[in-house]
Amino acid sequence: MSEKIKVMLSEEELAGRIKELGAEISKDYEGEEIFLVGILKGAAFFATELAKRITVPVIIDFMSTSSYGAGTASSGEVRITKELDLDMTGKNVLIAEDIIDSGNTLSYLLQYFKDKGAKSVRLATMLDKPDRREVDVKVDYNGFTIPDEFVVGYGLDYDQRYRNLPYIGIVEFD
Repeated sequence: MSEKIKVMLSEEELAGRIKELGAEISKDYEGEEIFLVGILKGAAFFATELAKRITVPVIIDFMSTSSYGAGTASSGEVRITKELDLDMTGKNVLIAEDIIDSGNTLSYLLQYFKDKGAKSVRLATMLDKPDRREVDVKVDYNGFTIPDEFVVGYGLDYDQRYRNLPYIGIVEFD
């Protein structure tokens, strides 16, 4: 089986929307500090670009979770595979995620950070795929709402490939 990639969101569209999100987040957190948590590996591109566009003080850390294997659908079971290096107790946590589909991982993480003593917990996602939602998750900052297509690029992968594409593309399987 081979794949072709069709551009869904260009590099320019992504950059423009991330700049807008950064301005919105900066306004909402005026006078505060943000503890930005990027979810590896997919959100690394989004988290770093978003951090550069936020004008209030930002502490950045990364953690890794797993709910996918080599397939294209969530297993539904969330595991933390890399913990944060820094303590988020008493901090304004902003989770930066690449894509929300089922909502299972983010629902788990929102509760996880609250239980660990975060002052506040909000969610920023580059992509939201509400047609796949199994668990209701409040998205505070949404880059783009997309249809139920399997997408890659800008950190998103298919079996660890295509993360380095500078755009979001739809995988078309032959």
